[in-house]
Amino acid sequence: MKTAEIRRRFLSHFERAGHTVVPSAPLLLDDPNLLFVNAGMVPFKPYFLKQETPPFDRAASVQKCVRTLDIEEVGKTTRHGTFFQMNGNFSFGDYFKAGAIEHAWSLITGSLDDGALGIDPEAVWVTVLDGDDEARGLWREIAGLPDERIQARGLLDNYWHMGVEGPGGPCSEIYVDRGPQFGPDGGPVVDEDRFLEIWNLVFMQEEITNVRAKDDFDVVAPLPSKNIDTGMGLERVAYLLQGKENLYEIDQVFPVIARASELSGRTYGADADADVRFRVVADHVRSGLMLMGDGVTPGNEARGYVLRRLLRRAVRSMRLLGYEDPALPQLLPVSKDLMKESYPELEVDFARIEQVAYAEEDSFRQTLGKGTQIFDLAVSTVKREGRGGLSGDAAFTLHDTYGFPIDLTLEMAAEQGLEVDADGFRSLMAEQKARAKADAKAKKGVHADTTAYRETLDAHGPTDWQAYTTLSTQSRVLALLSEGAPVPAISAGSIGEVVLDRTPFYAESGGQNADAGTISWENAGPGRGTAEVLDVQRPIKGLVVHQLRVLEGELTLDAQVSADVDPEWRTGARQAHSGTHVVHAALREVLGPTALQSGSYNRPGYLRLDFGWNNALSPEQLHDVEHASNRALREDLAVSAQYMTLPEAKEWGALALFGETYGDQVRVVEIGGPWSRELCGGTHVERSSQIGTVVVTSDSSVGSGHRRVEALTGLEGFAYLAKERDLVLQLTDTLKARPEDVPGRVQDLVARLRSTEKELERLKAAQLQGAAGDIAERAVDVDGVALVAHHAEGAGGADVRSLALDVRGRLRDRPAVVVVIGDAGGKPSVVVAVNDAAQDRGLAANELIGVVGGPIGGRGGGKPDVAQGGGADVAGVPAALQAARQAVAGATSTGAGR
Repeated sequence: MKTAEIRRRFLSHFERAGHTVVPSAPLLLDDPNLLFVNAGMVPFKPYFLKQETPPFDRAASVQKCVRTLDIEEVGKTTRHGTFFQMNGNFSFGDYFKAGAIEHAWSLITGSLDDGALGIDPEAVWVTVLDGDDEARGLWREIAGLPDERIQARGLLDNYWHMGVEGPGGPCSEIYVDRGPQFGPDGGPVVDEDRFLEIWNLVFMQEEITNVRAKDDFDVVAPLPSKNIDTGMGLERVAYLLQGKENLYEIDQVFPVIARASELSGRTYGADADADVRFRVVADHVRSGLMLMGDGVTPGNEARGYVLRRLLRRAVRSMRLLGYEDPALPQLLPVSKDLMKESYPELEVDFARIEQVAYAEEDSFRQTLGKGTQIFDLAVSTVKREGRGGLSGDAAFTLHDTYGFPIDLTLEMAAEQGLEVDADGFRSLMAEQKARAKADAKAKKGVHADTTAYRETLDAHGPTDWQAYTTLSTQSRVLALLSEGAPVPAISAGSIGEVVLDRTPFYAESGGQNADAGTISWENAGPGRGTAEVLDVQRPIKGLVVHQLRVLEGELTLDAQVSADVDPEWRTGARQAHSGTHVVHAALREVLGPTALQSGSYNRPGYLRLDFGWNNALSPEQLHDVEHASNRALREDLAVSAQYMTLPEAKEWGALALFGETYGDQVRVVEIGGPWSRELCGGTHVERSSQIGTVVVTSDSSVGSGHRRVEALTGLEGFAYLAKERDLVLQLTDTLKARPEDVPGRVQDLVARLRSTEKELERLKAAQLQGAAGDIAERAVDVDGVALVAHHAEGAGGADVRSLALDVRGRLRDRPAVVVVIGDAGGKPSVVVAVNDAAQDRGLAANELIGVVGGPIGGRGGGKPDVAQGGGADVAGVPAALQAARQAVAGATSTGAGR
């Protein structure tokens, strides 16, 4: 049975049982404690934590998940992968243990003809929490399981909680006996390879606190309403029903291995080490595909870094299998074709996905080239110093700084007959991981406490938000907070937070900055007062919170206030946000449909837009984007907003921002019909002409395959153009030229300047060449060695080198050492040149450079015949030249007769 068919049967089974089928949330969920969704219940956390009221009593989903704790271990086991799919059914105060067990049993053991999975009931075992006699009895009653196939386990195995204060409860896990060929008999307590866990039913029934460990916590009280949360590993069920031994051999994964085998010429199953690499390729290509499908782009931090590691480990594994050509163009389309039945959006977005992926592989291949050069230098140093291998520090630097994989370092070192201090490398990696975990823990520890906000929402209901319809409301103060705690009043000079029953202020979201404005009051009790609004946020769904500074008076609970948005601010904000949509549409018009937005920010008069693209935009492309944007403004296109379901919006062609989570009803903002349709909750102009102008100011890189365009709108755009006009006027006045002639005049001046500089360089070279003879004639004899120690005032590095070599050439008839120090720009540059005869006397440039560099506060390096370096202290030049004389004298006296 195909994986997609198992998925379909699961959802259909629960839909027939009255569950609302909830689409998978994106892998990038708005949760500060998670990089990615890592469990099927994560999107439902607000319901379990009572932060939000669920819109349904029972639900079912197949959730995309990514776990990244042990990426290095992928492929070494046969059950764990980075990306996986979790089937789940959920009950929020509806059915409990009996219902969960009934639904699970009927699905796994029901007949194939009835839409179930058809697993042999005699092969099913379950575990329950030790002491949960209710669950044991239900398994006997509903499924007819004998006691010997119902095994009890402790809290560590059969109790579930989120790891923090909140709901928890016992769980019952369902296992399937795969047969004696997979291990000994005796149920899951004896062997979990033979007895494969496929489903975990969590009976969420109590509130816990003081969580010290998975099996160490305090139970506070029973939950007022009991919930069900289950998780069935789709890939595990797939390899069970497909008769495979592991998840890498199921229909959605193995064809990638087969293609990798064709490309590499290696056979899967013939070599254990090669098999690990094949599995890494299959897992990481699929995981990377799904992450990019949800809008993740490679980078050096957080989610982007995880994706970068996955893609590079896949490419590296193909290299280790013997395939050195670009691998992702051969493998990614295979994975896409396997996954598109379950996730059709991958087909739609694949042009963007492959663009990002292939750019990352190209970048990594360049990194490998650079890393190989650094590796070769490190190897030459090791061999010159007579050491037997690379240090752990060198291997770590290659890995951490240059992105050079450790296993590639090990492979190449072995080819050179060298060892690598792998223990030292692992120690440094462990230190880095410890720092990363400590940082993550610290960030998790400061996660905002939303208790006061939830209490306000529970007491007063959601904020009446009127930002789309008005700039001013008469409102009542529902809550005042300071540093997250309720307070009765906020006095003049203090900063605090206020929750109003209604507000016209836009809360920061969707890339749009929060509104600015004032809150004022004139009441009999507190008297007159005013406060400036500093920020507006939605800390929890449904509640708008204003951060403010009280300028005069005292703001108290229940005060009647006037909430007023600064109209100039809102006008600028609307222009910038609508301008963002216009620039996005213009980019796609100029560059093509794959130039999709991946992030944005706008404030009055300014916008920036990030989008997927490999190369810098040419001046012509930037001009075309700006022209297309302003053409849309001149056409005075209508701007409208409509509400519809997410499927309707997608069918209508509306673009969604990657990584955002959308509800059942979404708001689609349209500019000029199909020219620009995007899901957006921001404030916008009524017609495109009201944006005023769009002035594109820059294009820059924000990561591999990722660009950022910045632009100005409205008055800010006109002000920018006015500054450019003033600059042109200044140039026309200075150059005594018409505006249209300025570029030609500037180019002419630059050409003349360059010509003059070249002539000066020629004259300087001729002067130095003429001086070389005089300098050579002033060489002093030091025990048979001609020594020149010369301070070339005003000379730079290139001139110093040229002079030193010229002087040395004029002393070819005898042993000679030439030391020249220049001081251009106030910084010393030194070159030491030694001819063959002097080297025979034991003199070496790369040794003398160290002696000379000390007095000038510098250092250098090179070869025995020529070495060069620099310094920081010009005042030390005389001492450096004297040190050179002493070093030559000392070397010739000790090396006499060699």
